[in-house]
This record gives sequence, structure tokens and C-alpha cells, in this order.
Amino acid sequence: MLLENQIFSINSNADFNRIALETFQFQFENCPVYNQFCKNVLKKTPRNIAEIPFLPISFFKTHEIRSNSIKKVEHTFYSSGTTGENRSKHLLLDTEIYERSFLETYRKFIGNPEEQVILALLPSYLEQGNSSLIYMVNHLINQSMSQLSGFLLNKPDVIEEKYSSAILSGKKIVIFGVSYALLDLAEKNLDLSEAFIIETGGMKGRRKELTKEELHNLLITGLKVPFISSEYGMTELLSQAYSDKDGLFQTPAWMNILIRDLNDPLSYLENGKTGGINIIDLANLYSCSFISSQDLGKIEGDSFRIMGRFDNSDIRGCNLMVE
Repeated sequence: MLLENQIFSINSNADFNRIALETFQFQFENCPVYNQFCKNVLKKTPRNIAEIPFLPISFFKTHEIRSNSIKKVEHTFYSSGTTGENRSKHLLLDTEIYERSFLETYRKFIGNPEEQVILALLPSYLEQGNSSLIYMVNHLINQSMSQLSGFLLNKPDVIEEKYSSAILSGKKIVIFGVSYALLDLAEKNLDLSEAFIIETGGMKGRRKELTKEELHNLLITGLKVPFISSEYGMTELLSQAYSDKDGLFQTPAWMNILIRDLNDPLSYLENGKTGGINIIDLANLYSCSFISSQDLGKIEGDSFRIMGRFDNSDIRGCNLMVE
């Protein structure tokens, strides 16, 4: 079975560990940037996922992270970023893998888009273009096959009208919203109590950054909803995690999280302790599946919690340069 098919047939930890090691070997042999990075840090061939080197996410801003394969680049996604910021770039070599990854994950954690009205309040992503999030949400909107689904401008009266029409349809209402735009609505006390709201993307320099708990409390009060879900995804990944009412994120079977020690980035912390989030995304087959993020988190049971971000990740010894 081809490796890209095995990724979506994982049903045990043993499957995941085996396929992760096979994916590492494929990327070590075929991704030049990752190969050079691994040669700088590896002392022996990895025997388990904890021994696999994790590429600092900042490399997506400075290098082309892709495999040398017969596949051509089908899409190039850019991070949203802020004005003047060097944006991360993800060269997508297989659109089908991305679509399968996000659609199967969405169905598992959020529901069938065909049974929903999906509204998207993502102005900053639309403005900058070439967004993997816009690509995903647009695909889900098309899957919903509802004329009510679509992208919204940040205009409360238009949103209220769309929302009211969606209620009359009898379908589940899902709203994807970038954090600052949802906060704008919450401050206007717009009643979206019948909607399932998925917050994503942060403040994008438009507002002061808040913790997830602070943000969600404000949104719950202002929008009159029982809880807020979050989508944990990024330009550099092809998979997403979604949070439940307790703020805990769950991943699909081909995605996993490890928590590294901030003072020793090659060591990992036990469950319940806060550290840097390392992400294994096996859907990133033709890029890099092993990424060291700048997010802080901790593992709780079979889920994980986001605790914030840190700014001095390069100083902490994780960003070994590629020559």
C-alpha cells in the first residue's frame, strides 16, 4: 500500500509509530532542507517518534520545504501574517491529500457539511489571499450545498440577516470566525446562540492578544453561546485539531502532539506539564511532517490544551541552521 494511503488507515498507536518512522525515512531521503537539518542534529537513526528531529516552524519562512518528487506544486499557501512580516510558505504537491485530511477531520469532530449552513467571517485571510484556511472553508461551504453558506463581511446587520435565514433552514449553523472579528460581534451583543462557533486565527495585530480562556469567556457572554470551539491549524500543516467545550483539542489519527522541554528541546515532558508543542502531521507527506511550533501547551489525557505562545524560541536552542 502506498504511504499516502496508509496515513489514512491508521487505527492504533502501533500503526501511527510505524508509519511515522516510514514517513521520516521518506522525507529524510527526499526533502533536501529536512535532510540537512537532520544531519545537523541526528546522532543515530530514530527508533521511535521521540528520536525524530522536529524542524523549527520558522524554516517555512526562509526555505522551500518540499520533497524532490515527480509531483509538481499544485498550490502555494501563505500565512496571513502582519504588515511587513515575512510570511510562511507551504508548497502543496498533492491537493487530494489536503482535502481528504481536512474533510475527514471535520466530519469526525464537527459533523457532515451537507447537513449544515457554513458561514465564514475571515476578513484578514480574504484580504491577503493564498490562504490554506480559505481553501479549506471554501471547500466545506461547497460541500454544504446550501445557498445560505458563504463568506461574510464584518457587518453586523448582514451577519444577523444571514444567521436568521440559516435558523429557518433547520440545519446546523457553523460559523468560522477569526478571533478579532468575533470579538467585534461580541461587543455588539449579537445573539448567535443557535450557532456552533469555531474561533481561529488570533488577533492578527488588530487587537491585544488574549489567552484562549479570556477570549472564549468574552465570546460566550457577548454572543450568548454555551461554548466556543477552536480550530488549531496553520499554513505549515495539512491537518487540524478542534477543541471541545472544555477547551481540549483532539486530533485525527494521523496527527499527534508531543510537548518538548523549553530548556532542552530534544527532551519531552510528561503529561500535564507545559512546554513547547511539537506536531506530527503525517498528511504533510510531501513537505515535513515533524514540526517544532512556537506554541505552548500541555497534554491532558488523549487531548491537549493551548497555553499561549513564546517569542524566544530561536534563543532556546531549537533553530539549528541549514547550510
